[in-house]
Amino acid sequence: MLHLYSDSSPNGFKATIALEELSLPYQLHHVRIDEGDHRQPGFLALNPHGRIPVLTDSETGVVLFESAAILLYLADKTGKLLPTDPRARWEAIKWLQFHASSVGPMLGQRVHFSLFADPPIPSATERYQRLTEEAFTVLDQALADRPYFAGVDYSIADIAHFAWLHIARIIHFDFSHYRCLSAWFERVADRPAVRKGTTLPAPATSA
Repeated sequence: MLHLYSDSSPNGFKATIALEELSLPYQLHHVRIDEGDHRQPGFLALNPHGRIPVLTDSETGVVLFESAAILLYLADKTGKLLPTDPRARWEAIKWLQFHASSVGPMLGQRVHFSLFADPPIPSATERYQRLTEEAFTVLDQALADRPYFAGVDYSIADIAHFAWLHIARIIHFDFSHYRCLSAWFERVADRPAVRKGTTLPAPATSA
């Protein structure tokens, strides 16, 4: 049995979307970050860094944190959400890595400095707004000639990027002027598993 420990956040939504897309049975454990659940000994035994999501697989004994690793594990376990064609497969992995190393962290910093920094630090706010806009430009250009990041196949790369852009949309980080990125976002948002995955364990109302 798969067990997912998560909260309503972009990184958590990556895992719930993937599990719903794959129709895998799993047990969801709500780690309420606002209440400090992520700092409890039981959770820290699973992830010493105290971050969600965490996935455990009782069949294999695998325990994973970091959302990109979880996405790769689920794709490998099922043979789905990664293209079989080598070139397309590596496109998916490349864009997943770009998300994990660039887009997700930069959006996270933009959220912090735009909404939560006290006192505000205008130079940091401007820096991360500029960096995320540059990343949006890269994503928009990548989608100019393809429906998904890997090409014709929807993959874990799309799930990773969507989860953070879903939050960006909720908190009014406008990317509507990126035509290809916006069209891709609506295409992915219309998937039933994506609609369900972004409500687990609860819909996000803020970052």
